[in-house]
Amino acid sequence: MWRTAGAPPRWILIGAALAILALALPIVGMLIDMPWADVPGILISDTALAALGVSLRTVTISTIICVLLGVPLAVYMSRLTGRAAELVRVAVTIPMVLPPVVAGLALLSTFGKRKLLGEQLSVLGIDIAFTSTAVVMAQVFVAMPFLVTSLEAALRSNRTSHAQIAATLGASPTHILVHVTLPMMLPALVSGTALSAARCLGEFGATLTFAGSLEGTTRTIPLAIYLQREVDPDTALALSLVLLVLAFLVVSLTAGGRRVRTA
Repeated sequence: MWRTAGAPPRWILIGAALAILALALPIVGMLIDMPWADVPGILISDTALAALGVSLRTVTISTIICVLLGVPLAVYMSRLTGRAAELVRVAVTIPMVLPPVVAGLALLSTFGKRKLLGEQLSVLGIDIAFTSTAVVMAQVFVAMPFLVTSLEAALRSNRTSHAQIAATLGASPTHILVHVTLPMMLPALVSGTALSAARCLGEFGATLTFAGSLEGTTRTIPLAIYLQREVDPDTALALSLVLLVLAFLVVSLTAGGRRVRTA
C-alpha cells in the first residue's frame, strides 16, 4: 500500500497515529468514566429536563433563523466579486473566529439595558438581555456563519450554465432560485444546517455573557454541564453524553451531504 506512486513516507504514520489518539482518547476516557447505570435516571431529573428543554427550544428556533437569513446571504455572497466579496466574507467570518465571550459582550453592549439599541427597546418595554431571546440571538450570531460559508462554497464550486439558460428562456429570478439554485445546493444546505445546529447546541461563552444562566429560561445543556461539573460530576457526564450523541448525528449528516455532492 505504501509503495504506490505518490504515497506518503512511512514516518507520516507516526504523526497520523498521534493525531488520532489526541482526538479520540479524550472521548474514550469520558465514555469509560460515564456512570452508565445512572444515566437514564439522571436524564429524567428536573435539572436535566430543564436544560434539555431550553436547549431544544432555542436551538430549533435559532436553526430556523439561520436558514431563513443565511440562505439569502449565501446566495448574495456567491454573486459578489472583487473587493465587495472580500469585505462581506470577512464580516461573515469574524463571528466564527471571535472568542465566544467577546461575542456575548458585543451583543450585551448592543442590546443590554442602557446600551446602543437596548435602551431604545427598553423604552418600548422590550428587554432582551438575560432572556431566552438573548439565548437565540447568541446562538444565531455564532452559528449562522457556518451555514453561510458552507453554502457559499457550494454555490461557487457548482456554478453551471443552468441558471443562464433558464434566464434566457424567460424564467424569473425567483423561479431560477427555487427550481435551479436551491436544488443544486440542497446537500450543502443539509450539512450546513446540521453544523449550525450543532454550534447552537454547544454554544457556551456568548450565552453565559449575554443571557446568563437562569434555570428553565436561559440555562442550556452546556451551561448546566459547567455548573454541575463540581457539585455533581455524574450529571455533567450524562448531559455531555447527550451532546456527544447529537454531535455524532451531525457528523453523519455532514458526511452524507459530502457523499451526495461528490456523487
